[in-house]
Amino acid sequence: MFGVIKQALRMMKWKELGMEYGKCSMCGKTLFIKLRNDDIHAIRCIRCRASITSMALASVFKKLVPSWEDKEIYELSSRGPFFNFLHKKGIHLTYSEYFDDVTPGAYKGAVQCQDVQELTYGNYSFDVCTCTEVFEHVPDDLKGFREIYQVLKPGGVFLFTVPLSNRKQTIERARLKEGKVIYLERPEYHDDHIRGVGAVLCYRNYGLDIVEKLSQAGFKNTEIILVKAPTRWGYNRRVVVARK
Repeated sequence: MFGVIKQALRMMKWKELGMEYGKCSMCGKTLFIKLRNDDIHAIRCIRCRASITSMALASVFKKLVPSWEDKEIYELSSRGPFFNFLHKKGIHLTYSEYFDDVTPGAYKGAVQCQDVQELTYGNYSFDVCTCTEVFEHVPDDLKGFREIYQVLKPGGVFLFTVPLSNRKQTIERARLKEGKVIYLERPEYHDDHIRGVGAVLCYRNYGLDIVEKLSQAGFKNTEIILVKAPTRWGYNRRVVVARK
């Protein structure tokens, strides 16, 4: 809790602070708080602490997977509001994290380590795969998309978010070659709940051609769904949907 308060204080601009009642796609009627104007992550649901991004993913998930309580679901995280939303329902949920110091397939405490570029799960293991703001940090995202495709059952669906602009083409910021990072653009780092603030390299800024990359991985009927924000402050979010 102290960490959450500390993060909120770091983000907050008192003159831009705002509150508004509305409906969260994960927990229902709630109060939203806006800590500042220039950051989508600064808008949160007071009840479940969901961000606009998590709420957008949950909204699409509920619409496209109506009988999800009976589905085998794989979430690429072990914490956060969207994970809690899935976990509390008592569904068939598999989850993981990527730990730098743990072999994929092994556990750190109660959480399994997985590298999305080399998943240890068998083919056709899951009905649904989900993740929030992960693939911009994956060195070889095409390989990761192909791994997700393999572990999905026929007819399965991959629902996820990444920072996604209206730009047609993705900007590749860096690549990994023989274990060494080659920077193609000015380095950009994002926050991470395991590694800390500004600790995770962003390999790319996605454009609308992400649909083409998912098609290369084998997915069919890929689409980008624009989800309207639940507040008057805006910040509509896009959710990517790829079907096997």
